[in-house]
Amino acid sequence: MILNLINNAIDAMEKSGGTITIGTKVSTIEKNHLVISIEDNGPGIPKDNLNRIFDPFFTTKAVGKGTGLGLSICYGIIQKMGGKIDVYSQVGVGTKFRIWIPFQDEIIENQDNENELDNE
Repeated sequence: MILNLINNAIDAMEKSGGTITIGTKVSTIEKNHLVISIEDNGPGIPKDNLNRIFDPFFTTKAVGKGTGLGLSICYGIIQKMGGKIDVYSQVGVGTKFRIWIPFQDEIIENQDNENELDNE
């Protein structure tokens, strides 16, 4: 999923270049969710396309350059994991995708306890 989003950002910035920023954090909005963000300062996605980008076979790439399945598959995988994905974009400014992936508190607590034992 992340590789697909990075590759899309690279493709979008092919002509002008730009920066891709990847971040992770524990969500302050959705309890027990990890948030992964992939953001670029490329050309942005026109509003008319934003509502369709997760649709199967929708692509703005030239014939032979894309199938229009990458974001659709990402969306499906994230949904099956119990997560969600959204996108914010402005033409001329850039695009930001955010992925929320659920986690269980017990797993994090157990890892914290194991890390404490490793440090002793």
